Amino acid sequence: MKLKKQVTVCGAAIFCVAVFSLYLMLDRVQHDPTRHQNGGNFPRSQISVLQNRIEQLEQLLEENHEIISHIKDSVLELTANVEGPPALLPYYMANGSWVVPPEPRPSFFSISPQDCQFALGGRGQKPELQMLTVSEELPFDNVDGGVWKQGFDISYSLHDWDAEDLQVFVVPHSHNDPGWLKTFDKYYTEQTQHILNNMVSKLQEDPRRRFIWAEVSFFAKWWDNINAQKRAAVRRLVGNGQLEITTGGWVMPDEANSHYFALIDQLIEGHQWLEKNLGATPRSGWAVDPFGYSPTMAYLLRRANLTSMLIQRVHYAIKKHFAATHSLEFMWRQTWDSDSSTDIFCHMMPFYSYDVPHTCGPDPKICCQFDFKRLPGGRINCPWKAPPRAITEANVAERAGLLLDQYRKKSRLFRSNVLLVPLGDDFRYDKPQEWDAQFFNYQRLFDFLNSKPALHVQAQFGTLSDYFDTLYKRTGVEPGARPPGFPVLSGDFFSYADREDHYWTGYYTSRPFYKSLDRVLEAHLRGAEILYSLAVAHTRRSGLASQYPLSNLALLTEARRTLGLFQHHDAIAGTAKEAVVVDYGVRLLRSLVNLKQVIINAAHYLVLGDKKTYHFDPEAPFLQMDDTRLNHDALPECTVIQLDSSPRYVVLFNPLEQERLSVVSLLVSSPRVRVLSEEGQPLAVQVSPRWSSATEMVPDVYQVSVPIRVPALGLSVLQLQLGLDGPRILPSSVRVYLHGRQLSVSRHEAFPLRVIDSGTSDFALSNRYMQVWFSGLTGLLKSVRRVDEEQEQRVDMEFLIYGTRSSKDKSGAYLFLPDGEAKPYIPKDPPVLRVMEGPFFSEVVAYYEHVHQVIRLYNLPGVEGLSLDMSSLVDIRDYINKELALRIHTDIESQGTFFTDLNGFQVQPRRYLKKLPLQANFYPMPVMAYLQDAQNRLTVHTAQALGVSSLHDGEWGTGQLEVILDRRLMQDDNRGLGQGLKDNKRTCNHFRLLLERRTLGREPGFFSKLAAMFRGLIFHSSRSGNQEVQDGPSTSYPSLLSHLTSMYLNTPVLALPVAKRQPPGPALRSFCPLAASLPCDFHLLNLRTLQAEDDSLPSAETALLLHRKGFDCGLEAKNLGFNCTTSQGKVALGSLFHGLDVVFLQPTSLTLLYPLASPSNSTDIYLEPMEIATFRLRLG
Repeated sequence: MKLKKQVTVCGAAIFCVAVFSLYLMLDRVQHDPTRHQNGGNFPRSQISVLQNRIEQLEQLLEENHEIISHIKDSVLELTANVEGPPALLPYYMANGSWVVPPEPRPSFFSISPQDCQFALGGRGQKPELQMLTVSEELPFDNVDGGVWKQGFDISYSLHDWDAEDLQVFVVPHSHNDPGWLKTFDKYYTEQTQHILNNMVSKLQEDPRRRFIWAEVSFFAKWWDNINAQKRAAVRRLVGNGQLEITTGGWVMPDEANSHYFALIDQLIEGHQWLEKNLGATPRSGWAVDPFGYSPTMAYLLRRANLTSMLIQRVHYAIKKHFAATHSLEFMWRQTWDSDSSTDIFCHMMPFYSYDVPHTCGPDPKICCQFDFKRLPGGRINCPWKAPPRAITEANVAERAGLLLDQYRKKSRLFRSNVLLVPLGDDFRYDKPQEWDAQFFNYQRLFDFLNSKPALHVQAQFGTLSDYFDTLYKRTGVEPGARPPGFPVLSGDFFSYADREDHYWTGYYTSRPFYKSLDRVLEAHLRGAEILYSLAVAHTRRSGLASQYPLSNLALLTEARRTLGLFQHHDAIAGTAKEAVVVDYGVRLLRSLVNLKQVIINAAHYLVLGDKKTYHFDPEAPFLQMDDTRLNHDALPECTVIQLDSSPRYVVLFNPLEQERLSVVSLLVSSPRVRVLSEEGQPLAVQVSPRWSSATEMVPDVYQVSVPIRVPALGLSVLQLQLGLDGPRILPSSVRVYLHGRQLSVSRHEAFPLRVIDSGTSDFALSNRYMQVWFSGLTGLLKSVRRVDEEQEQRVDMEFLIYGTRSSKDKSGAYLFLPDGEAKPYIPKDPPVLRVMEGPFFSEVVAYYEHVHQVIRLYNLPGVEGLSLDMSSLVDIRDYINKELALRIHTDIESQGTFFTDLNGFQVQPRRYLKKLPLQANFYPMPVMAYLQDAQNRLTVHTAQALGVSSLHDGEWGTGQLEVILDRRLMQDDNRGLGQGLKDNKRTCNHFRLLLERRTLGREPGFFSKLAAMFRGLIFHSSRSGNQEVQDGPSTSYPSLLSHLTSMYLNTPVLALPVAKRQPPGPALRSFCPLAASLPCDFHLLNLRTLQAEDDSLPSAETALLLHRKGFDCGLEAKNLGFNCTTSQGKVALGSLFHGLDVVFLQPTSLTLLYPLASPSNSTDIYLEPMEIATFRLRLG
């Protein structure tokens, strides 16, 4: 022991000397007078000297990093060998605040300097098309373009194809929504099954016919209902290229509100199904109907080994600009990519819609005449009053000439002489007559065109990949490579407008109740996948697999498919009919209950001290659920633990890959409750009343809150007993502000309670990191002051109301069409405020008529204590055409720039554009949005997707963030739904507010100097601060603290009470699955058991998905109070799992269809920042 201490002290001394010498070195670099004289323009000799210095610095930093790691390991060993003293008790200060003594263990924040360079960017060439710049430069003038109303006249010369024929691919398709106006099952029964049945027979009639299909959810249901003969025919059609499955996801997902976990999961589910049943591997993406597009989807498709993709719903002004500049086909590249490894070839459809009138060329009146489902006598016709005519020998020349003119005009918008012409619409080809009408008439047109060499055209039916393959061949490149002269693009395609100022920004918030339930299901699915995979591996290793419910895999499969189904662009978007929403909700709840069952069964086995005592009884689960929901549109009710003379146990599950210190709150039947650790150590707890309203306590239900450390992906055990009041049972004190309202407040002798009838002065809550000020009048946040600063930061909240227009076009499920700027929310009565203070958390609840706002401050070191927990319980069921928003005013000088995430995967800079209407400046916020300047960053983290903006406070002054919480709209917005949004629920929106300080420009500490130097080298310019924000890099990243804050919010600890049994029960002990912690920039996205040949049983293989996050080191990381180290992207998987060996490891494409390398004995892996990697894994 003595020797170890000496080693530690020596190591620390060496480290200090090394850091001091580095500091001096940096000091010399930063204060080099020649650098200032030259204004940053170095002579070559000085640049080479500087490069040498940087290399030396890197070497020294690397050595220091190793020293730190050694010191850390030594100290961890020392602390592990010492039995800690009993947990220290919080104590109350004279000034009224609680102090929680620091833990006796150290915390580490050790970041490799190389890992900081990624976020500084500056590598590689900038793409020609950056969408942020395109939006800033486009006039967005809506000029009438003639027959192509949103475009321009297109001309061509008959000699344009003399050198190379025009090659036309007509691609028959049928867009099948898995739920929209009808439920998934009703669509299947009434339409989809007929489309697919007809497809099999009609494609076999002529080998020249082609068809594409996208939605595997429908295809899988149909497959289960067809015979072996028909299945064999389908496999033949896929094999000979007549039928192509495009994208291959479970659905065609919404790309605004979906989280990347769910996007990947539905892609894996679809691809695995296709490989197993059809032997098909999708090559091209097809997304004609999502309302805007995210580069996240482009990245995922590329990593799944798709080489090409197609998109359609893009702002009409951008389409026009891209058409005019021949940029409709481009390589879509991720903003961080310096070597084009993320490039995917993307085709943007140029016209208004994906229906037949808008796909053959610029004139819908002519194109509609070639939609042969609309032949006279049918149920639908052409609105342009020019019906189609059946093709005969007598009219074929005239008809073919008319169509060829459209083809030629459309082809002039593209760089190659290969033309894509989709032929289809929603739920098309459900009748054999339509198959015959389209295929016979088009074949006659093709035969005529192809027989006239002077026309220089070859036309045929094709699949999407037929088109892309021919384009690559014609341009002389390998599939997926960049054809010469084609542009590179980065950025996204939000927000979408299809005409005038009709921006589709309402669906970012529509039906927030289900957007929230989606994320709850996602967190449970991930947790259940991981625990099930670990439980199966451990039972197999110990020979107990036969006793374990392996068939739980069927519940997992159903939940994967439910979550996948809900990613559909009319499901999570909130844009389906009310009855369809109910159907989705019932499915979501059923899967949520099933997943809780899977988690309970896995936790039961893993938490047992003696595995031989394991017995699975489906009639009597070992654990209870943490909460229940009465029905699909009800908020969860936490399980109340009934206490009596015998002890009760609770198993806690931490779904994060990092150990976490969290306050866990349980509901119990008595305020006199003792809580003991697994070892029997009494723990300090905070006991609070449970409230049913602003002033009424719930009788006989109390909340006990205990800070507890739960292992990464692991299980901990707590013991609860009835006990007398002791020094460890610490009650919350309560103040209620009535603001003059005559209300009686219930009391309980266990809790000090003070009623303030008419006080309105501001008040504060505080913890070890900050002091938070609230308005005594509104109960809402006003400002935050860090404990080491004099100055308060403005974080001023207010609620607002948007109305809708009085003209014919009004807001609906899709569109946000406000009647001007938001007006303040004015409640009927002043709010009742309730302030509850205690040792581990304090909170302020403001009760308004339409929203109950809760802001909670945790008094803990680490992630929990560094941000504010905030929830809004919203109920606007009595509103008519109104939307409720929350606005946060700050003194951050954001200069009209703000940042929103895309799918929880990456962050996109945004600019408030004055030239666009208010509704155009809203963007999706699946997990976060932030404002920043040179000193501070304020991040709003969210547990559900909502719409967000930063509308200006004054002229380009300080910034604010605004979130739409819910919307109630009485009418349809004319996009096909035929309903308003009137089925609102009581919805709880959950957030975290994180205020961070930039290290740059503050005291000249070592790492701030280092960051400043690298930033100076990479971004050096003479621009002013304002321009820096405006023209700054196109990427931005959260800090590691911010990433962890988001994870804490989205994956809460699950508290599962052990069912009441006769004592003595089996001994329980905590389960720690990871032998070594993952680097804190790594996220274990999933550990997904793969199906055996028998679908209901697990195979021996598991899919491990890892994501290495990009992060910004420029935000202060002092006294964070949690352990965190990075490893330059290296992880030793072989030693990751405690008690399990990695006996097989193979890197694969994202969805496991392609091996990327042969399996090797090495289990050490490396990931670049931002990359997601999938591995086939066998644990033994």
